[in-house]
Amino acid sequence: MGDFLPKALKRKKILLDLIDHRILEVWNSAVGPQISAHTKPFKFKNGTLFIHVSDPAWMQQLRFMKQEIMDKVNLEWEKKEIKNIYFSIGDIHHTPAKIADRLIDFSLYPLKERDKGLIRENLSQINDEELKDILKKVMAKEIIKRRLNE
Repeated sequence: MGDFLPKALKRKKILLDLIDHRILEVWNSAVGPQISAHTKPFKFKNGTLFIHVSDPAWMQQLRFMKQEIMDKVNLEWEKKEIKNIYFSIGDIHHTPAKIADRLIDFSLYPLKERDKGLIRENLSQINDEELKDILKKVMAKEIIKRRLNE
């Protein structure tokens, strides 16, 4: 059905932006629960994956991680079809954070120097110190959570 329906609709000149539902599973698996809770793929067209993001802070963070995310999604999907990701603010149904996530004492898990350098490099173009500080904390927590989930 997944291959037949788009072709049949195209023959009837009914153009719809359909997304392969496999990409939803791949997206969630590739980016993990934290990012997938704030994002939702809604369209795939001409090599570009369109993603709704819950808020501007998350969108900014994801833009810094764009290439890494594309690599992970392509690897997980076992196709090299995604050549770009376009993030836009959209309605995302939030799933509540796990209780375990709220109980993590992040001060017990210091970052490696390589991680600190990566964060500094990614935030170097941001002039707003308050935003930079927020993103630094988010990035550090995300790195720690990923390590704990491995």
